[in-house]
Amino acid sequence: ATTGAGAVFIERARRTGKRSRLDSLSFVGRSMVSPAEAYLALYNAVQVGGWSVVLIKTVLSLVAGASFAQTYEGVEFWLDVFQTAAVLEIAHCALGLVRSPIATTLMQVFSRVAVLWLVLHPVKESRDSIGVPMLLIAWSVTEVIRYSFYALNIFKAVPHALIWLRYTLFIILYPMGASGELFVVFASLPFVKERNLFSLDMPNPANMSFSFYWFLVIIMLNYIPGFPKMYFYMFGQRKKVLGVEPAKKQK
Repeated sequence: ATTGAGAVFIERARRTGKRSRLDSLSFVGRSMVSPAEAYLALYNAVQVGGWSVVLIKTVLSLVAGASFAQTYEGVEFWLDVFQTAAVLEIAHCALGLVRSPIATTLMQVFSRVAVLWLVLHPVKESRDSIGVPMLLIAWSVTEVIRYSFYALNIFKAVPHALIWLRYTLFIILYPMGASGELFVVFASLPFVKERNLFSLDMPNPANMSFSFYWFLVIIMLNYIPGFPKMYFYMFGQRKKVLGVEPAKKQK
């Protein structure tokens, strides 16, 4: 009887050990990521670091009493690198690496890159605008939260607090950022017109004309239909994500 009981015990231990090893391997399999996911995790983590630098340097500069232009110049390098790197997100959408709508992504990335490279860089006077601290704070806070969300979501490890921040702070940050962009563009208009910046007058070999001044005016007017579309899209996402959370917790 003792021998039989010992045999049963040994068999049960063998089965338990085998099942335990299988469970461990299953966990490892679930925790592994594909090369594309690894790339996205790295991209998002780097963006979190870069935008954190922009945010910290902006806040410290403003607290120290620096002018808007000085504040911008203190973060200019970091802003150039990490905002321009956002162009990769259009490729991410086109290649199917992420499920974000390509039209929405294109609109958001283009507006920021245009303000950065076509206005803030060539028209230094625009850096004195109140729009500079507005867009720096709105952009950096938004991106630190957004990229943190994306990076952690790859590993299914997003805390609820971060989800709430992502789908709540935009209510303030989106209007703040858009207003900042418009203020900066508006501040640049007199100087763009005075210098005929990036414009092409007739006659010329191409037999065509282009007014950068009116191009910027058109960009500003495009905020009228573009901003509400993006803003209410985020409200829809907020309702979809946060609205079903209580129901999930009850299960």
